[in-house]
Amino acid sequence: MEEFYTAIEDKIKESGYPKKVDGCSIYTEISDFIEDKENGSYIYLSKNHEDDVFEYQIDVMTDDFNLATLSITSNDQNYFINFDA
Repeated sequence: MEEFYTAIEDKIKESGYPKKVDGCSIYTEISDFIEDKENGSYIYLSKNHEDDVFEYQIDVMTDDFNLATLSITSNDQNYFINFDA
């Protein structure tokens, strides 16, 4: 799992987002959100302590999920991460 967390962190860093993120926390937050969701695509918004908004596009499947994209709004800057690319 550590490789997965690192991949999340690396993709976000590659987008130019300047703040430190924790891949494990992101994964846990998404897992908690999808826990009782039916199969389908969802948009999940999260605001961190610095008022940055994370907008996740998540595809939920029976035994798994796919974090497709992440859009981050920080101050007046926008960052887009395509995890499927």
